[in-house]
Amino acid sequence: MNEIFLTLGIESWKPLLSTLLLPPVPLLLLTLVGARLMFRRRLLAWLLVLLGVLGIYFSCTTALGTALQTGLLRPPPALSEVQVAKLRRAPKTAIVVLGGGRRPVAAEYGTSTLHARGLERLRYGIWLSRETSLPLAFSGGVGHGSEPGPTEADIAARIAEREFGRPLRWTESESRDTRENAFKTVALLQAQGIEQIVVVSHGYHLPRAMHHFSTAVQGKPIRLVAAPTGLPAAGRLRASDWVPTAQGFEENRVTWHEWLGRRLGA
Repeated sequence: MNEIFLTLGIESWKPLLSTLLLPPVPLLLLTLVGARLMFRRRLLAWLLVLLGVLGIYFSCTTALGTALQTGLLRPPPALSEVQVAKLRRAPKTAIVVLGGGRRPVAAEYGTSTLHARGLERLRYGIWLSRETSLPLAFSGGVGHGSEPGPTEADIAARIAEREFGRPLRWTESESRDTRENAFKTVALLQAQGIEQIVVVSHGYHLPRAMHHFSTAVQGKPIRLVAAPTGLPAAGRLRASDWVPTAQGFEENRVTWHEWLGRRLGA
């Protein structure tokens, strides 16, 4: 499906397609269809309304979001202390942080900044770089349908140097989505003699990202290591996990976004 969008030159429609296919729009439509049938097929109408309401409720809970991330996406586990220690001795290795969105204008800073997801990924990448003494790269341009302005990589480079005191070694600023992150970054780092790439992103995003990176390194002497951040907390569910929250809605939405993106080849 992604190739079809690229062939037709309508890749900028991808954000609109995501909005229409992800919660809450389908659930709202289901509820409206049920209301429309209320005077003709009352039993079916109530069933649709009930499904729509319950779907909206549970799609705002962290309980469902965590279960869906674990069951549908199967994110990789966090790097252990042993794995981090092993990376300290790894030659020709680079850490690559994948972009997670940007704010073209942040009034409080008077300039652009990264979305909270991007900052979380960058922070973990910088921490990992300090722990291992490995060089750091950032991949991210301007997403499909986004406002023009500084690229994610340019913003990340500024933040890494000024706020964390850890300059980036490389930046890849032309990619517009995860697939391009992979192919453009692999081409950049292969030219630099890199033979192992540590890919940093959120746990929910890494299964799709690693799929594209695996495709990009086929036939190349480059190994991949997944380094997730923002993984769901392990343990028993609490009563509050069944209460609708903004965090719960975000977790459900990104889970379905990743699952749908993987199925469509995005």
